[in-house]
Amino acid sequence: MLNSTPSPPHIEQRLKEIPLEPGVYLMRDSHGQILYIGKSKKLRSRVRSYFRSSQPLSDRIALMVRQVADIEFIVTDTESEALALEANLVKQHQPYFNVLLKDDKKYPYICITWSDDYPRIFITRKRRLTQAKDRYYGPYVDTGVLRNTLHLIKRIFPLRQRPKPLFKDRPCLNYDIGRCPGVCQSLITPQDYQKIVQKVAMIFQGRTGELIDALTRQMEEASAELNFELAAKLRDQIQGLSQLQGEQKVSLPDDTISRDAIALATNEQHCCIQLFQIRAGKLVGRLGFFADAQSGTPGAILQRVLEEHYWQVDPVEIPSEILVQYDLPQGDLLTEWLTEKRGRKVHLLTPQRQTKAELVELVERNAQYELDWTQKKCDRNLEALQDLAQVLDLPTLPKRIEGYDISHIQGSNAVASQVVFIDGIPAKQHYRHYKIQNPEIRIGHSDDFASLAEVIGRRFRRYLDNPQLSPQEDPDFPDLVMIDGGKGQLSAVVAVLQSHPESSLLAELSVVSLAKQREEIFLPGQSKPLATDPDQPGVQLLRRLRDEAHRFAVTFHRQQRLEQSRRSRLEEIPGLGFERQKQLLAHFHAIDSIREATPEQLQQVPGIGQKLAQEIHNYFHP
Repeated sequence: MLNSTPSPPHIEQRLKEIPLEPGVYLMRDSHGQILYIGKSKKLRSRVRSYFRSSQPLSDRIALMVRQVADIEFIVTDTESEALALEANLVKQHQPYFNVLLKDDKKYPYICITWSDDYPRIFITRKRRLTQAKDRYYGPYVDTGVLRNTLHLIKRIFPLRQRPKPLFKDRPCLNYDIGRCPGVCQSLITPQDYQKIVQKVAMIFQGRTGELIDALTRQMEEASAELNFELAAKLRDQIQGLSQLQGEQKVSLPDDTISRDAIALATNEQHCCIQLFQIRAGKLVGRLGFFADAQSGTPGAILQRVLEEHYWQVDPVEIPSEILVQYDLPQGDLLTEWLTEKRGRKVHLLTPQRQTKAELVELVERNAQYELDWTQKKCDRNLEALQDLAQVLDLPTLPKRIEGYDISHIQGSNAVASQVVFIDGIPAKQHYRHYKIQNPEIRIGHSDDFASLAEVIGRRFRRYLDNPQLSPQEDPDFPDLVMIDGGKGQLSAVVAVLQSHPESSLLAELSVVSLAKQREEIFLPGQSKPLATDPDQPGVQLLRRLRDEAHRFAVTFHRQQRLEQSRRSRLEEIPGLGFERQKQLLAHFHAIDSIREATPEQLQQVPGIGQKLAQEIHNYFHP
C-alpha cells in the first residue's frame, strides 16, 4: 500500500537534520518506546523513504510509520559498523516492528566453553550468552545425526568425559582406555588440551577436509621421524574422520566452492527458514530458524537470519558464495560486511536456473516439510485447547495453564512443583519449585491438602492480600490451574482462593483437579466428575500437564533428599556448621572424597583450620 499519511511538521524538520552518512536510525512512538531499528549507507535517504507519499509500504510498516513521533540516529564511520551496531541494538531492545527470530527450543546447539581452562563440548537447547568466549554452533535440524557425530568425535579424540571429577586423587577409567587425557588431575596442560578442542571445532565449522589434510601431514612427519606410535594415533584419527565424513554427509555437485544456500517456507502464521552449509561438495550442516510470518517480507526475513547467523561465526566459517531464495533489501551492505569480516570476496546470488537454482529449491522443499510439521503440531495443540475449553466451559482458549503437585516420603522433604504450559506447549522458563514450610508437615505426618493450600496461597498471595489488584493486567496470571488430586485437594485449594471476603480471585481463575486412578476431572462445588473420555484431546493435554508436574516435583524431592542425606553425616561432626558443610561439599563434591581426604587436604577448604580438619578426619577414621 502507498503511504498516504502526511508527515507531521516536526518529523519533516527532523528529516532535514539527518545526515547523508552511514549509521543506524531508531524510530520511537509518543511514549518514547522504540518501534524500529534500522541501518543504511545513507541515513537521510533511507529514513525519508518511509515518509514519501509515493513509496509503497507493507501494512505492517505503514502501521509503524503512523506511530512514529521521533527519530534518533547514530552516525558510524563505515557500513559494516552500522550493521554491527544495529545487530547489538536489536538484541538489546527487541523492537516490535523488527524481524525477530523465535528462540525455538526443539533445535539443539553444540556448545564449546572456551571460557574454561579445559573447555567442555556438549549439546544444549539453550544459548546462554553470559560468557563471551563460549561458542555455539547451530541450531542443527538433524538431532540424531548431531548426537552420533559428537559420540564419534569423543571416540576419535581424547576429550574430558565428565563435567566434574569422579575421584579426588586419581583419574577414572576413561583415562586408562585413552578416552580422556586426565583433565580432572591436570595430567594435560590447558594449552595442549585446547589444541585438541580446536581440532574438534574445525569439524563443526565444516572444515573436516582441511583437518584431515593437516593430520595427514603430521602423520607423514611423525613417520619420517620414526615416531610410529604418534603416527598410528594420527592414522586412527584420520580413519575416524573419514568415516564421519563419508557416513554423515551428502555429496553435491561442484566441489570447488564452499557455499551456503538459504530459503524459507511460510504460511499465514509461521515462517520456517533452512540454511544448508556445503563445503567441498558435501552437505556438512543443516540449520533451522523460525520467525513470525507477518514480521516482514521474505527478503527481509532472510537478511535478518543471515546477519544474525554470520555475526556469531568465526571469519573462517564464512563461505565464498551465498545463494538466497529472494533478493535481499540491503544485500550490498551485507556483502560488504561479510567480505570485510572474511578478508576475501563474498558473493551473494539469487540464482534463477541450473544447478544453483535447484539447490535453493532443495532447501526450500526442506523448509516446507518443516513448516508442514510445525503447522500439524500447532493444529494438534489448538485442537486440544479447543476441546479443553469446551469440556470446562471456559469463555476463551486457555493460553497459560499451570499445574501443581506435591512430592514427599511419609512427610519428609515435602516439596511442590509448579509447571506452566503456554499454548499447550511446556514453558520451562516459568517452572517453579516450592519447599513446604508448614511445621506440621514432617517425618511420619503428611498432609497433601494443607501442602497444596500453602503453595496456592503463596502463588497468589499478592492478589489475596490486595483485592483491588486486577489479574487482567498481569501477563503471568493463568487462565487455568490444574491440581493433581481429587475432590479433597481441590476443596483445599478453593478454600484458600476464597479466604479473603473481598477477593474475587476465584471468579477470575478457573481451577480443576485431575485424579490419577480414573483420569477424572473435578470442578469446584461439584461432587461428581465431568463426563469425559480419557482419550479425548483436552483430557490428554491435562494428563501431559499432570505428568510433567509430577516429574518436576519428584525430581526436586530427590535432590532435597540427597542433599539432606549428604549433610546429615556432616552434622554429626562437632564444630562443623552449615556454611562449612557447604564449603566442604563444594570442594570435594562427595562424602566419599571427604572421607578419603587427609587433614592437610581438608585444610585447603576455606574456613577449615588445622583443629577442625583433624576433627573431621578423626570422625571418619576413629
